[in-house]
Amino acid sequence: MPIKNIIFDLGGVIIDIDYNRTADAFRKLGAINFDHVYTQKNQDHFFDDYDIGQISSETFRGILKSKLDLTINDNEFDNAWNAMLLDLPLIRLEFIRELRNEYKIFLFSNTNDIHLKEVFNICQRQNGFNTFKDFFDKEYYSNIFGKRKPNPESFLSILHENELNAEETLFIDDSLQHILGARTAGLHAIHLTKDKSIFDVITFINEINQANTEEKNEKKFSLAS
Repeated sequence: MPIKNIIFDLGGVIIDIDYNRTADAFRKLGAINFDHVYTQKNQDHFFDDYDIGQISSETFRGILKSKLDLTINDNEFDNAWNAMLLDLPLIRLEFIRELRNEYKIFLFSNTNDIHLKEVFNICQRQNGFNTFKDFFDKEYYSNIFGKRKPNPESFLSILHENELNAEETLFIDDSLQHILGARTAGLHAIHLTKDKSIFDVITFINEINQANTEEKNEKKFSLAS
């Protein structure tokens, strides 16, 4: 089946991110164990709880400040937490908008309230608007959606809600574990590495469509033999 739908990740795909900047920012505020706390986030479920909106920003700040033994105000905390969020080039959004002429386009991001607000602040400062409504058919943010990657159920929910066929859907992300989650749900998925970008999407789609056609022809040949 040809690709008809594309689901994009946000961080590292559309907006540039650098996690080291957040680590550096917290160190400058006096945290000496940020790397340990952040690298243990698979064990510290409050990160995930915040990502799916189960705890408030106030609660999240309180937990993380306690773990980092920091006494800072909310503005200082948010500036450090958002330090990882960098540029959001308009050219990427314009490219995505062009894709909407031929494909259904969706956004699926693991994010949280503090980050999401800053993403739109950055977009406003850099591009003059603070909404993605012209670029995506629908946006899914984990803190609002209540589900996060790489859980296959999160992808299946998006497919079901929008009546999409997994075999006709391509997912683009810079995290391998998210790619594997999407593939488990039956989607085609491309892992963006340093040698790939969203501007290669058409190439990815052509390769997938060609592979599907070849597989279909092989099955026909096998049945005819």
